[in-house]
Order: sequence, then structure tokens, then C-alpha cells
Amino acid sequence: MGQVNLILNIPHGSVTATGLGIEAYALHRSPGSGKHFRGKTVMIDLGLDGDRPAFRFLEEGGWRDPDGDAVAALAAVRSGKRTKTALSNDGFNITPPGAYRSVNLVKTGGAVLAMAGPVRLLDYVNHACHEELTPDQVARSIGRPSPASRSPRLFMILAPTQFLMMTNLTPEEYGWYATHRPGKIFRRLMFTELREEQDELAASSRYDEAREELKTNPEKKTKSVVFGECFNEVPFRDWVGYGEDTRGGIYAGDRDGITLWPFPKAIPRSWDLLIG
Repeated sequence: MGQVNLILNIPHGSVTATGLGIEAYALHRSPGSGKHFRGKTVMIDLGLDGDRPAFRFLEEGGWRDPDGDAVAALAAVRSGKRTKTALSNDGFNITPPGAYRSVNLVKTGGAVLAMAGPVRLLDYVNHACHEELTPDQVARSIGRPSPASRSPRLFMILAPTQFLMMTNLTPEEYGWYATHRPGKIFRRLMFTELREEQDELAASSRYDEAREELKTNPEKKTKSVVFGECFNEVPFRDWVGYGEDTRGGIYAGDRDGITLWPFPKAIPRSWDLLIG
């Protein structure tokens, strides 16, 4: 067998070894198989060192052996299986972002769009955080100047849970705050910025109220709009950076820093026209 991949599936959180390659694996996982999943996904190709992960999964308390399970899954594929699940859940939280080799958007029918290579936006050095910080204080905490003006932005959180929120923070500021704030901390975070409000997910009044609250209280950092599954309901073309010369794509980060996986310079028309 030739190339073997170890793929982290978002938002499902599973990690799968496969000898199919990313595009064929995406088709294998499409709803037409009648078995696996519905809707869109993000497939992250993880780094390998021979027939084992080129990284260590993070500690979970000893209730399973993710490194050993990944090695066994890769060995099963080398022995002839097309796919073998290594981790059926919670793979996102225990996979360090430095393990990501490529990030791919997959539409409902299995069509794949490879994102451009990673851009490291910021390494987080200061880890002192408290709930009452203002947006400008968050900016100072990460060593960045405050924006000349702030207007509410709409973020869709993809993992470890899904929700829509408006915020007075930039992506770098939010990445730091979400992975440092006491009591509500994310071990790991993946999100994107949206250019359009999603009226099919919530009444327009929810967006109006959130925007007004953030505008009238410039010290407020975030306001949640929708909790629950939203990734499948939002078209990729509504993501900031899709088909435009604006910074955007998939932001992935943890306590150490934040990285952007931008959209490619040109979106293939054949991919753009596909539903999902």
C-alpha cells in the first residue's frame, strides 16, 4: 500500500487511519455511503512519522491509550483495511494544532477544498486573564495595539462545541480570551468569521439585540446568539475570506497561540457550484 493518512474529522472529533487518500476518503464518508455522516465536515490530515503519529496526543487521565490506538489503526490499514477508526470521539481536544499537516473543507457530497498553508498569527506569552478585562485590555495582554475602532463581528465556533456569537474582539484577541478565561476555558479552539447573519438559525432580533448590546457597552467582549449545531447550516461562501481578498478562513488555537488556515487564492468554480 502507498500513502496512509491519519485524519481528524471536525466537528465529529473522530480520528481515522485510511489508505484511500483524502479525496477518496471524503467520498467514502459522504451520505451516499448510507453509513457515516450527513452534511459538511473539516478533515485535518495529521502528521506521521512512518507508521506512527509524528506527535503525542495530549493526556486525558489514562482512560484510553490514544497513541497506541492510532498506531494500531495505521497498522490495520497497512495490512489492507481501507479505513480504521483510531479514536471515535474527543480527538479535537487532545490533538495539538502543531500536528495539522493540511486542513480541508468537505461539502455534503464529499467534494474537497484544500485550504492554503498555515499562517501563524500570534504566540501567546502572557497567560494572566480574568473575566472583567475590557477588549482593549485583552489587546494589551497579547501585546497587540487596540483597533482604532471596534464594531461587532460574527464568529462561528466549530469545535470543541458549535455556536454563533457576536464579539468586540479580533480573532487573535478572542483566541487568547477563550483559551484563558477562568471557568469557561477551551483547551483547544477552532472557529471562523462570518460575513452574513444567519436568519435561518435565529430570529433577526437576536442579532439586533446582540449588536446593540456590544455597541452600547464597549467593555463587553462577547454575546452568544445561537447554541447548537450551526456548521451544516451556514454556506462556506458566507465565511469571511471565501472568494475575496480579505483575511479569513479557519482559525485554530490553544493556550500557546493561534494559526490561520486561509482560503486558497482561487476557489474552483466546480467546487463553488456544488451544494453543501
